Amino acid sequence: MQNIEIERRFLVRTIPEDLKKNPHKRFEQGYLSTEPVLRVRREGEEYVFTYKGQGLMAREEYNLPLTREAYEHLLPKADGIVIKKIRYFIPEEKGLVIEMDVFEEDLAPLVIAEVEFADEEQARAYSPPAWFGREITEDHAFSNSAMSRQGLPAEWKAAQS
Repeated sequence: MQNIEIERRFLVRTIPEDLKKNPHKRFEQGYLSTEPVLRVRREGEEYVFTYKGQGLMAREEYNLPLTREAYEHLLPKADGIVIKKIRYFIPEEKGLVIEMDVFEEDLAPLVIAEVEFADEEQARAYSPPAWFGREITEDHAFSNSAMSRQGLPAEWKAAQS
């Protein structure tokens, strides 16, 4: 059976006032390849190697555990920038969870929210909260792998000035 990740992604218009009450984790990740996507990631004190297939809203994803030593060996081999962010886990209706990434360093002050779904029908039926901004699910420039190589999307930078 294939592992399929189904998610929709959005820019964040307004950060929730009570954000800090939600669980969160610091992430650091580097991309060994962007086609196919091969990523190493530190999630708090856990280390993961990920393969992601093609696609934007739905695509194959496999996660394998890494040791800290393996992660530290592979991270310097990453192409482009190492992405650093804090991910907040915000409960949503119907058992869903909003994963809101607050990017740091090279990609600050970008904030993106994503929601994962059980199937594409559930994903299409989802109505995002009012504090979400423009949907970027189909905009590859906002994928972490693309931003690791190209930085913040030019369109986003222009809108911020």
